[in-house]
Amino acid sequence: MTPARTQYRRPQHAPGSMADDSERHGPRVGDDMTVEVALAVMAGARVAYLTVCDEDDERTGLITQARLAVLRDGPAYTDRIRLRDVLRGPARPADARLGGTGPAEV
Repeated sequence: MTPARTQYRRPQHAPGSMADDSERHGPRVGDDMTVEVALAVMAGARVAYLTVCDEDDERTGLITQARLAVLRDGPAYTDRIRLRDVLRGPARPADARLGGTGPAEV
């Protein structure tokens, strides 16, 4: 009997999947993801932040686990809040920007 050979392939990610960002800014997620799901993704991936992308897979910002945890524990939280709603929140100071350029980190 001839032994079978296993061929290893890299996983194929569907568009808009949680593939790693080429700039190494954490997993990429859609801005339509809810806060609860985002926190679960962060816990599963063991990361402190996610790269948030719009429907065109363009990066719109970073979201941190700490920011989402504070939001979830706040009085105005509902399970319908999406990451795009969090990113559109109050203006952030200039020092919260990524190296002074690009989308603001939340």
